[in-house]
Amino acid sequence: MRKRHEQVEYASKTGFFRSLLKDVDIFCVLGAKEIWYRSEHPTRVLKAFEKPLAEKFGAKAVSVQRRSVTVDFGVVVDAEDNTDYRVVSMDVVPAFASGDNYEIPDQQTGKWIKTNPKIHEKKAIDAHEAYSDEWKGLVRMMKYWNDHHDKPISPSFLLEVMALECLHPPFSGRFDYEFQAAFATFGDRIFDTWEDPAQLGPPVSDMMTEGEKKAAASALRSASRAATLAIDLARQGRNGDALQAWRSLFGPKFPLS
Repeated sequence: MRKRHEQVEYASKTGFFRSLLKDVDIFCVLGAKEIWYRSEHPTRVLKAFEKPLAEKFGAKAVSVQRRSVTVDFGVVVDAEDNTDYRVVSMDVVPAFASGDNYEIPDQQTGKWIKTNPKIHEKKAIDAHEAYSDEWKGLVRMMKYWNDHHDKPISPSFLLEVMALECLHPPFSGRFDYEFQAAFATFGDRIFDTWEDPAQLGPPVSDMMTEGEKKAAASALRSASRAATLAIDLARQGRNGDALQAWRSLFGPKFPLS
């Protein structure tokens, strides 16, 4: 049986969490022929994307979101969270180039907002390297926890944004303690304003209402308590129960052996 501090480390390094490709984001950069959409209300371009997608995949499978159009492929996820490696859904984001950045529609504000995925990617890479190449695994597992618990944090990108500031290098070497602390810290700080990492668009945290943040705080603090329980079970030598506790926290893909 693995030592208690190796249990979560093992899970984070296996393909269980690195192969869970359920949702895909597609960034569609429009050209000169479509530039007239830029002077229209953002809803118009989203509706324009909705129409062909609905014709292709069916109207019931397609829905317009605040900044994207979502296609649900109707893939059934079984009790073990398996999808046979099929993509469950995709979010299609219309965009226009704006210098080195991009502008995407936000139908809630009625504005086009700036973004830059390359800056987001660079910050994530830097954080990963500073964290002994473990940062991405930690964030990926927290996103999996989020999915497993009905997505109390939405968008899930907010978890990544919070992790950029809350996960302070160096990596401690203990995944169990890292998760225990991360869940607690995120629960305390979910009410903070979390800016766009690229410093271009509105705060990422403005996608959640105060009521949703309260529910998220409760879920995150509960997750920290669950991590504490799993750590304590392992400390008592009850490794099987500890692994079951971690699986209850992270979902059925968490390995028990």
